[in-house]
Amino acid sequence: MSPVDDRIVSTSQASRPLLDQPIERQQIGNALNRNDIVKSRLAGNGGVVSPQSREKQSSDMEMMKERFAKLLLGEDMSGGGKGVSSALALSNAITNLAASVFGEQWRLEPMSAERKARWRREIDWLLSVTDHIIMVTRRRNDLHMDIPALRKLDAMLIDCLENFKDQNEFSYLSKDADESQKIENKRKDDKWWLPTPKVPQNGLSEVTRKWLQFQKDSVNQVLKAAMAINAQILSEMEIPENYIESLPKNGRASLGDSIYKSITVDYFDPDQFLLSMDLSSDHKILDLKNRIEASIVIWRRKMNAKDAKSAWGSAVSLEKREVFEERAETILLILKQRFPGSPQSALDISKIQYNRDVGHAVLESYSRILESLAFTVISRIEDVLHADSVAQNPSSGEPKRPHLRDSAVTASGRFPNAREELERLNSSKTPGSMTLLDFMGWNLDQGENEANKDTKEEFSNDADAKHLSKPPNIVTNKRISYIEKLENLGGLRSPTARH
Repeated sequence: MSPVDDRIVSTSQASRPLLDQPIERQQIGNALNRNDIVKSRLAGNGGVVSPQSREKQSSDMEMMKERFAKLLLGEDMSGGGKGVSSALALSNAITNLAASVFGEQWRLEPMSAERKARWRREIDWLLSVTDHIIMVTRRRNDLHMDIPALRKLDAMLIDCLENFKDQNEFSYLSKDADESQKIENKRKDDKWWLPTPKVPQNGLSEVTRKWLQFQKDSVNQVLKAAMAINAQILSEMEIPENYIESLPKNGRASLGDSIYKSITVDYFDPDQFLLSMDLSSDHKILDLKNRIEASIVIWRRKMNAKDAKSAWGSAVSLEKREVFEERAETILLILKQRFPGSPQSALDISKIQYNRDVGHAVLESYSRILESLAFTVISRIEDVLHADSVAQNPSSGEPKRPHLRDSAVTASGRFPNAREELERLNSSKTPGSMTLLDFMGWNLDQGENEANKDTKEEFSNDADAKHLSKPPNIVTNKRISYIEKLENLGGLRSPTARH
């Protein structure tokens, strides 16, 4: 596995230009002409611009012209009209910007002022397109709701990284260290290129350990919200015809005999099903996701087929096919929740490549890169917690892959509603951003306030547990008795509880 696999671009396989695909002529208006706005933002002090500011303004203006020229040309800088659609060009621009800014965020430390300023400036340029996508007299509702929400998640993640500026209990080997030191501290797992965190000989202090867990729980809430928005947007995108044409004629052919038999048995337990699958690598997880998603599309098309003699027709009853589809959706949901950092499926990539809706392109790419950044931050926190565990118990094994905590199936059988996720973040009484020093003060100031029940259980043997609060868990409604049966079997419990 190469170092690129751990970066944001690892899930951006849809970014390859479709130079051999025809593109429809698209009208280009004046939505991108924002020179006056940029000038007003760059000019300060009552409109008086210093020579340094004027030089920076000129540089920023040239950079913005270059970015939007690439968008308008569909990434075909020859101007020959063979570029990709505006939607895909914008999606690629957001993905590539995130890769260049966050691609090497390998340490739990604040971003440099230069990188942070570049991210804020250039993501604002790209998101400005959504200000001019309207329905009747106002912005499209999904953009009106989701862009501010994603901006808030963006700010929360940047603030989380800022929180690590004051901590001094763990560190990383300097990039200028001797080669012998680098070899000695080299990771022994498949992420060999990532720096290994160093903790005190006896491990972290209890307050730092709890603070790290608090940060992890907070980012986990951001991850779930970003995943919910991304899943919703992808579900609204049309399935491209070329993807449908590539599918086999039935679900058995897509899944293979073994998987098909496991899904169509009378008694089905998704947990037992996944235990029987080899999920030891991203490649194997992706292969299973692709097979499951393809079978879902096939079964849905068959249920919606009006012509009984259609090539999509089948002798299997609609009732059975609906049960099979439901089981496949449950498996797919659990896979996405247990392995949030896995690569995009073939269906998702195809949707992104052939999508022509610019609003969907912005929302999908923005939520995807925030999802990826949140997962990266959680992974780096896991690295520190694992180093702490090894310091206390040298026989500890290799770090486990982070999971999406407190997973739950919603009434629709898909990810929790993004609005509900954001409302829970907004209504949480626990501060969303907190440095280690803030945490220590807040920990002591809680007084007699009743602690969160889950946190009490987690730290029941700790005398200080009553002073801690935890970001709220997601509570959702169950769909039908079938889903309730899965929960009773333990199939939908938080995956971390099984390790």
